[in-house]
Amino acid sequence: MPELPEVETIKNQLTPILPFKIEAAVFSPLTKRMVKQMDFDPTNFTITKIRRHAKWLIFELSPYGYILSHLGMSGSWQMSHAPLAEKHGHIEFIDKSKAQFGVLTYIDPRRFGHFYLLTNENFKIKEDALPIDITSPDFDVDHIAEIFFKYPNKPIKPFLLDQKAFPGVGNYMASEICARAGILPTRLTGNIEADEIQKIKDAMNVVVNGAVETKGTTFSGGYRDANGDKGEGVKHLVVFYQNHCQMCLEEGIVTKVIKTIQGGRGTYHCPRHQK
Repeated sequence: MPELPEVETIKNQLTPILPFKIEAAVFSPLTKRMVKQMDFDPTNFTITKIRRHAKWLIFELSPYGYILSHLGMSGSWQMSHAPLAEKHGHIEFIDKSKAQFGVLTYIDPRRFGHFYLLTNENFKIKEDALPIDITSPDFDVDHIAEIFFKYPNKPIKPFLLDQKAFPGVGNYMASEICARAGILPTRLTGNIEADEIQKIKDAMNVVVNGAVETKGTTFSGGYRDANGDKGEGVKHLVVFYQNHCQMCLEEGIVTKVIKTIQGGRGTYHCPRHQK
């Protein structure tokens, strides 16, 4: 699933081609499940800015309105010079004035993405309901401490996947955050000390920044960026999908990574670094 770093990467790659005038908008017959709300026809509207909130892409339009796009489990926006011969391309925007990157295509093999085309008023309602993004300055150690105080009996790793509490965090990120913070994934939130909360916040920053620098993280058959390329974030993984802890290997020590299942999701941890 595209997580926060992957969505951030796509946002960064699409931004240089703006403004993008939608002179033609094509929706495949299979978008019925994905298009949740369409307040108006986007034809002849211009995308002036793209920003990200958690796992959402937000396209600001002129003269008014917004597109909210959640990539679901397998979605991506790709830019190209000509329409893509892609059977899983479901939404296509065309700017005929551009010699390069005049086509934006939403590709989603599993079709779990969400797409909203909203007036300013309806977007404001949606935006106000979104929780604080984990990369926001407001998402600090005090905010995390408040969350843990409110929900003291949650095992930390699966709780990191709660999008109402930690919007933007996905499965590989959760294991990596726990590993870099030195905290066992089974620890209950109410038992985590103040200094460990700071370590969790620092680990979030390291995991997000590392994955964004390498244009996201691609596992077998998964995420592609806006150029259709795989991300190289696997280079930053220390426990997730690793046979041996990469932090230990840097110290000249071989420690086998332990895999367990929490909340139906694969969880990886280092028995030496995580307590």
